[in-house]
Amino acid sequence: MAWASKGFEPGSGRFLHEVAAELLGPQVPLAVVTGPSFAKEVAIGLPTALTVHSATADFAKRVAGVLHGPSFRAYTGDDMLGAELGGAMKNVLAVATGVADGMELGLNARAGLITRGLNEMLRLNRALGGRPETVMGLAGLGDLVLTCTGDLSRNRRLGLALGRGHSIEDAIREIGQVVESVQTADEVMRLARRHEVELPIAEAVYAVLHGELTPAQGLRQLMAREQKAEYPGPLFG
Repeated sequence: MAWASKGFEPGSGRFLHEVAAELLGPQVPLAVVTGPSFAKEVAIGLPTALTVHSATADFAKRVAGVLHGPSFRAYTGDDMLGAELGGAMKNVLAVATGVADGMELGLNARAGLITRGLNEMLRLNRALGGRPETVMGLAGLGDLVLTCTGDLSRNRRLGLALGRGHSIEDAIREIGQVVESVQTADEVMRLARRHEVELPIAEAVYAVLHGELTPAQGLRQLMAREQKAEYPGPLFG
């Protein structure tokens, strides 16, 4: 069984491969297909690169082989946890960059949020036991850059609307599709608290989505944080 959906089990924070393994048993090979891919561009044949992660190497190769083609490159890996974390967490971080762009904070702010957001993804990934190279590849960094900068992203568009002063209800109604970041932010923060990982950007997004902070207050909260080393602890290895 292979899937391309991204997120967590609502209410538990469990990864999709954990839920699938429990329901289907160890005899069914599992794979996650993930990476920077807007469905609209895939559908019209624009060049796309994705990655297929599975604990069963032969199954990953089989799924990748089915997908691979003249305009579609499919790589393989075996870190399902890291791949699924990247695919889910980037939606939360895309809201942050959307808010910044909606508030017209400039390209410096966008680049800073993407980079520090990647740092948060790496920290949570390390705490959960994922591999850093997965987050630095298509499943993490690749998907993060696409979702934070491409206006086809529903999560970025939600952030843009919030940054321009719209309510979350009006923003979701205008988008007219499921916006994964609302539920995903809850599960990311659940995991962060459980593993005692500090995620200031994700936490600010969570607070804005729940009406605890306005976008302007969230910005002030982030900018008021104490000065510290860029890498106070190990992210790799």
